[in-house]
Amino acid sequence: MSDGSVPVVDMTVPHSARVWNYWLGGKDHYPIDREFGDRLYELLPEIVQIAREARAFLGRAVGYLAGDVGIRQFLDIGTGLPTADNTHEVAQRTAPDSRIVYVDHDPLVLVHARALLVSTPEGATDYVDADVRDPAAILEAAAETLDFTQPVGLIMLGIMGNVADLDEAYAIVRRLRDALPSGSYLVFKDGTYAVMGEDRAEAVHGLHEHEKFPYHMRTPEQVARFLDGFELIEPGLVSTPLWRPDPGVAMLPVAIDDLCGVGRKV
Repeated sequence: MSDGSVPVVDMTVPHSARVWNYWLGGKDHYPIDREFGDRLYELLPEIVQIAREARAFLGRAVGYLAGDVGIRQFLDIGTGLPTADNTHEVAQRTAPDSRIVYVDHDPLVLVHARALLVSTPEGATDYVDADVRDPAAILEAAAETLDFTQPVGLIMLGIMGNVADLDEAYAIVRRLRDALPSGSYLVFKDGTYAVMGEDRAEAVHGLHEHEKFPYHMRTPEQVARFLDGFELIEPGLVSTPLWRPDPGVAMLPVAIDDLCGVGRKV
């Protein structure tokens, strides 16, 4: 848990939370983040749509868990910078007594989380400053707010692409899954290159590696393995715009290079 000290923000290297905030139209980013974001946009113009569709998927998935399923606890790892319709806002609109723990490892996220992630009086919202590569530390800190004898909605959107070693990435998700009781859910998404093709994917990976801002897109088969041990709910593993789109959407959604799924631990 945060100790209340003032974090040090490194403005010399791009960071995923700030770059995504830039793509989403936010204000919490620095020139280095905008420069990287623009360079990636040149290679992958659909990245802005990917960012926005990921946010929309989060809202629909959390709304489903809080409303249809009755989940009252959420662990959101790799939350990024606060923006509209954060996890606690979506959940607590349906169930004001929902308890949410956010996890991130960016000092700027911590600054904004302290100020903006404010819970309803009936519920709770807390922030854990921790790295996804240390699931034991995350679980220990989250247990101060969440009851791990009751179902939890675990949210991991785009975070595992930051773990280069695929076996390590799978092991992290397994460790978190094993700590969840039956009836818990995993809300997961990660980037792929099924639509863009391997040539563009290599260029995107090269930019990330050159800038020391690693993000590793996976194949659809590799993304599917992250949900091992969970029963996928309909419509299964799909591109983010295709996961239970809102009925009022004017145009039929089309697939993009971002796969998502929601699974239930039995």
